[in-house]
Amino acid sequence: MTVEKKLIVNSDKGNLLNELTKSIIECEQFYFSVAFINFSGLQLLLDSFKEADKKGIKGKIITSTYLNFTESKALKKINDFNNIDLKVFVTDKEIGFHTKAYIFEYKDLFKVIIGSSNITQSALKSNIEWNVEIISKDDAAFIKDVLKEYDHLWNSSVVADDDFISRYEEFLSRLTTPNITHNLIYENSEYIIPNRMQKRAMENLERIRSFGEDKALVIAATGTGKTYMSAFDVKNYKPRRVLFIVHREEILKKAKETFEQLITNRGVTLGLLTGNQKQKGADYVFSTIQTLSKCYDEFKIDEFDYLIIDEAHHATSPSYQSVLDYFKPKFTLGMTATPERSDHNNVFELFNNNVALEVRLHDALEDELVIPFHYFGITDIEGIDLSDVDIDDVAEITKRLKVNERVDFIIENMNFYSHDGEKRKCLGFCASVEHAKYMAAEFNSRGYKSICLSGEDSVELRSQYMNRLENDLDELEFIFTVDIFNEGVDIPSVNQVLMLRPTNSPIVFIQQLGRGLRKHKSKSFLTVLDFIGNHSKTFLIAIALNGSRYYDKESLKVAIATGFANIPGATHIQMDKISQERILEQIDQENFNSMKYLKEEYFEFKKMNQGYIPYYLVDYLKFDGAPDPVKFIDREKTYLQFVAKVERDDHLKALLSNDAFEGALKELSGKLPLKRINEFVIIKYLLINDEIAVDEAKHEILKFVKEIDEDSVLHAFECLNQDYYDSVQKKSRLKLFHFSEGLLFKTEEFNAVLVNEEFRKYIEDIVTYGIFRYEKEFNNEYYGVPHFKLFEQYQMIDAALLSNYRKIHTAFRGSGLLANGNDYFLFIDLHKEEDIKESINYKDKFIDQNFFQWQTPNSTNQTSDRGRNIIYNRERGINLHLFVRKYKEIDGKVEPYIYIGKGNAVEFEGEKPITVKLELETEIPTRVYTEFVKKV
Repeated sequence: MTVEKKLIVNSDKGNLLNELTKSIIECEQFYFSVAFINFSGLQLLLDSFKEADKKGIKGKIITSTYLNFTESKALKKINDFNNIDLKVFVTDKEIGFHTKAYIFEYKDLFKVIIGSSNITQSALKSNIEWNVEIISKDDAAFIKDVLKEYDHLWNSSVVADDDFISRYEEFLSRLTTPNITHNLIYENSEYIIPNRMQKRAMENLERIRSFGEDKALVIAATGTGKTYMSAFDVKNYKPRRVLFIVHREEILKKAKETFEQLITNRGVTLGLLTGNQKQKGADYVFSTIQTLSKCYDEFKIDEFDYLIIDEAHHATSPSYQSVLDYFKPKFTLGMTATPERSDHNNVFELFNNNVALEVRLHDALEDELVIPFHYFGITDIEGIDLSDVDIDDVAEITKRLKVNERVDFIIENMNFYSHDGEKRKCLGFCASVEHAKYMAAEFNSRGYKSICLSGEDSVELRSQYMNRLENDLDELEFIFTVDIFNEGVDIPSVNQVLMLRPTNSPIVFIQQLGRGLRKHKSKSFLTVLDFIGNHSKTFLIAIALNGSRYYDKESLKVAIATGFANIPGATHIQMDKISQERILEQIDQENFNSMKYLKEEYFEFKKMNQGYIPYYLVDYLKFDGAPDPVKFIDREKTYLQFVAKVERDDHLKALLSNDAFEGALKELSGKLPLKRINEFVIIKYLLINDEIAVDEAKHEILKFVKEIDEDSVLHAFECLNQDYYDSVQKKSRLKLFHFSEGLLFKTEEFNAVLVNEEFRKYIEDIVTYGIFRYEKEFNNEYYGVPHFKLFEQYQMIDAALLSNYRKIHTAFRGSGLLANGNDYFLFIDLHKEEDIKESINYKDKFIDQNFFQWQTPNSTNQTSDRGRNIIYNRERGINLHLFVRKYKEIDGKVEPYIYIGKGNAVEFEGEKPITVKLELETEIPTRVYTEFVKKV
């Protein structure tokens, strides 16, 4: 008989966990033999085991005591399942135990997976592992050998009953070296090396300084190593004296310790400047702003070469401003987890809009700067009906959530999924203070030691309870709260988060999730339980988890259907079927481009902005999970027009009645989001200078990208001169710049706009936002000409701009095949209608991740010059660039194309049109490929 074989590795194409969860609930019986089982891996299999139990599927599991890696907690949990028999192979010094085998019995065949993976979160999802899957008839010799060996192991192992587990636990507790020490590495200051985030930040800081800039900001989530990064940069920069300023004294001592650990044998002294300690003469002074603001003038203005401001979002306050205005260091570094400031000042401006790095949650997970999380979306009990409640009606939501049956349901799930580590340290996020008090009281009455903390409590009381939760010997396990832990407050050892209220903001969701992601020796992952009700805004959970600020309906649906496969590392996101269906249905019904939806998104963001009207685009850079303001621009041509409309703001309307100002806003806003940075860097320079030449422009652009070609700079000058606008555009668009005799100038009209300080602020805001967003999305890479980035979004007209096309750019539309010299641009719609079931064009399609089938325009034949250029493109030096979109339109809005790289013709047939098989130069990543081909 034919034996089916395949290699299973953890990659973007799949992982061992997917294979196991599917096989457990489809087989008739399963048999595992693994060297060790950690709770981090077992938790990911719990739902499959529960489903198997319901279906009457039985299993046997053998693990071992080898190296004491198996966790007793995992053994206890397996024993909770009536359908699984558990045994342990007890090893000794002579005999090791290395098996990693997963056997699934079906009606007349067996599936056997043998390889390198034990049951841990990393082995199942993210480690480099090789596992071979073999499917064979039950009478094959191979299967008989496997089962015989399994039976032998089973008979050689002992039953893992309560008595055995108790003795094993006692043995582990007596070990002088806890079994987590295999994760520890001997560290010497000479050998502590920067992580990926720190390296990127240092490279960018060096580049920023090389162009004469003296200030920069680093934005990175709490716990990602910003202080270490600053110490590494100081080590490289070798300043004579350093001043490190913080907002809170507890951070100060940790920062000083970090520098002491990294900067050794340099002959520098480190000292504290606080209320109690006045070591002003130290080479590196670590000071609180409270102390420094009283004595800064005792130092010379150039006393310090390098100034570091931690929690830099506070630096716009008066106490900081007086200090920062006084000192004149060679370089100033700001560091913050969120560039948000309650007094509404702009922290970006303070650092000359130089952002060396931005690391948000998704980046932090990818760079392993935070621990992975296991998210379980659980459908709330039937008795909770939120379908007809306004999301802002907190009193009514509270009333409906205060149900004893729901408390029991939460506890049942909390105990089923459990948590990492010995003591549970849990934050429960509630709808209101009343709801938090209710949850704490109900948990206490059931024997779970809990308290409620809110903004009403003093800082001292909060600190006291946080310390109690951190303390392994304290009985306190739960803090129920509303908003005080959203950001800025840290309990590093938190190992479980309960989402107990309807999600009405992706920003708040991400902040609450982030409270448990800090690395800590007591945990390897965070358990997140989200109780998902039938509220009308449930789909916001999907937006938050998707990890992308820029999404559409289709990408969200695919993310949900694939279990958010784009989330990096060992992080695991799982929603039950009811929640999935509910969210998919809501997404189908919602129009993300409607004014109603955009207004709701805007006002929710305004709430997060402490109720301030977010007048500036850079306000949207403050929070992970903020909406994309370009959607508001698309709706009303400029962001200010959108704000004026939804706020009914008469002052804004008066400003916008100035035709030149409104024209300048439209001209600049229409270029967002930037597809290349050249134009906006030139504009930034001209906001403070009268003219710019090509050489100067190159110098400025190189502050942001590694390389730039002169022709692209010249083309940018021509574009700003409106050389490639058609007659309609020239009549309707304000001319901001004039290009003459090798120099680019501002026009008189634009100069008149910039003279007005209020107008100028809004103009600067668009430029800052455009540059910052470009840097965030594309870093400082140079993409050549055409200036395309793989798997990014483009409209047809963008190809003209990015290939330095020197004719009218609006001519780039319509035919599906456009050309600029030897560059051919193929624009392809996979489906002609939004409904996937109708009007499918089967001729243009992905064959697989490496090949694409495309039909030329109907008029093309094989003997024409254009036809020959296509079918013999490689020989004739023609580059075929492919741009693909799934649908032409979604919710009445034209969809962008995705650039999938260059392709080369390998087969062709037919005439008018020619059907061409193209081999792609870059394999399509599974995430992108799935989004194109998956039917949801």
